[in-house]
Amino acid sequence: MYLLAFIGACVLVAMVPGVSTAVILRQTVRSGRGSGLSATLGNETGILAWGLAAAFGLSALLLASQVAYDVMRITGAVVLVVMGAQSLWQARRGAPEPRPADALVPSAAGHRRSYLLGLGTCLANPKAAVFAMSFLPQFVPQGRNVPLTLVTLAVVWVLVDLLWYTALIWAVAQAKDMLGRPAVRRWLERISGVVLIGLGMRLVVEAK
Repeated sequence: MYLLAFIGACVLVAMVPGVSTAVILRQTVRSGRGSGLSATLGNETGILAWGLAAAFGLSALLLASQVAYDVMRITGAVVLVVMGAQSLWQARRGAPEPRPADALVPSAAGHRRSYLLGLGTCLANPKAAVFAMSFLPQFVPQGRNVPLTLVTLAVVWVLVDLLWYTALIWAVAQAKDMLGRPAVRRWLERISGVVLIGLGMRLVVEAK
């Protein structure tokens, strides 16, 4: 029963737009499904890392160190603001229409960049650590092996996320004809840029 409740909670959490959603959709609109999925895999690698850190008490060390927390917070904010500025600059220049081959079969380097972008954004977000530390333990039944149960919950969390973001990427890819129009792409770049910069600024001003 606790597992079903946890899965339901994970679905609700995944549906709330945030940094991960903005980054994954940005990569999908820019470079197609492959890049979106690569960014998703990177993000989920980060989520799994934070989940494992929560299981073994490493997240508590981060929460106990204000300096480490602030360094990660500022680093994550800078990454988001830079990405947002790049999107605004791309919108101003005029986003070039992607070649069909690029949209369907992105290069290995493109996949790697998207993966590292998703991973880096997640790992540089201390809010993910705080969330893992506060969210996962709520679903550990009394009397269970705490580290093992937390690891299991972290894996389930990742699987739910993967299903949600895959469905989201598929939906965006289905609208690729409309989203691929130059005027629409420019507006999407502008919106993506504003959202990413806003998320970055919020990360700067938020306290622990």
